[in-house]
Amino acid sequence: MLFKEIIGQQKIKDRLIQTVKDNRISHAQLFLGPEGSGNLALAIAYAQYIACTNKHDSDSCGVCPSCQKFAKLVHPDLHFVFPVATTKAIKKDPVSDDFIAQWREALIENPYINQTRWYDIIDVENKQGLISKNESSVIVRKLSLKTFEADYKTLIMWLPEKMNSAAANTLLKIIEEPPSKTLFILVSENSEQIITTILSRTQLIKIPQIDAENLHTALCDRMGLNADKAYDIVHLANGNYLSALNLIETTDENSENHDRFVEIMRFCYQNKIIEIVNWVESISTIGREKQKRFLEYAIRMIRENFMLNINQKNIVYLTKQEAEFSNKFYPFINKENVFKIYEHLNRAFADIEMNAYNKIVFLDLGLKLVKLINK
Repeated sequence: MLFKEIIGQQKIKDRLIQTVKDNRISHAQLFLGPEGSGNLALAIAYAQYIACTNKHDSDSCGVCPSCQKFAKLVHPDLHFVFPVATTKAIKKDPVSDDFIAQWREALIENPYINQTRWYDIIDVENKQGLISKNESSVIVRKLSLKTFEADYKTLIMWLPEKMNSAAANTLLKIIEEPPSKTLFILVSENSEQIITTILSRTQLIKIPQIDAENLHTALCDRMGLNADKAYDIVHLANGNYLSALNLIETTDENSENHDRFVEIMRFCYQNKIIEIVNWVESISTIGREKQKRFLEYAIRMIRENFMLNINQKNIVYLTKQEAEFSNKFYPFINKENVFKIYEHLNRAFADIEMNAYNKIVFLDLGLKLVKLINK
């Protein structure tokens, strides 16, 4: 992973590179940033830069033997720890090494990975991932060995907030007094969930959301979007590259959901019951997952319109198409009805998820919205 492959974050890149040039590499660092900010990618690029045998002023060389191994995430002095759980294949005491092949493949495909995607890849079903005491014992054993090739052994722990207290207590001493030339990088999205004794032993590197300009450039250059479409996605993604990718994948569906939302709101405002019944017939044919995504879309639109109503335009995230409709619609979403509308939309979502009869769910929702929108 090269620094130049990471979207934006130039100030963070410059800061990390300078610590290497000044020989001021803190042995335990916390890369704290929101999902989609690139904090994990930055940790890998930083470790690669430290190990590179032909460093440039602003990046790793990308061609030396060390960089080539980092590109495949197989460098012997690079270690990963991440949340895992039992699966059909791994039924007892799982650790990161049991899933390292899937981890490398996932990061090479997209280093902006999130928990949901990772748990889907390793198929943990409904279980929550964990960094356990058994994992910490493996870490202590690995880091007690000498480096193989690089000056530093680097351990990147993704989501240390998933570490239980037993694991944290086992690692306290080695994090506070690590073997020579050992680097811990903890990559977190929520420092409040990290055990305090671990948190206090790290140097904090705060990583912000990706700025709009760099995210826009990345979407145009990497995804081939035109400027207007990229602008809409950047506005909705709010600095999260993963959200931007998801929005690209669902652009057509979002447009369909917008049309459905406009229709039902107009029918409700005009009290057109026959049209509402026909709308219910139409949406009942699209499948439960799409119905749930429509309801999520509707919840978002209600939130954005309420923000417009209370004059909070700086935190409104709408595409141009959505804004054109909302500029006329937002007066109808106000303090008198917004919470009830939220309640009914969320209840409909829960009912669909529980396999309730969808025609009844949507008809009931439509009739309730008639009263609330007109109110």
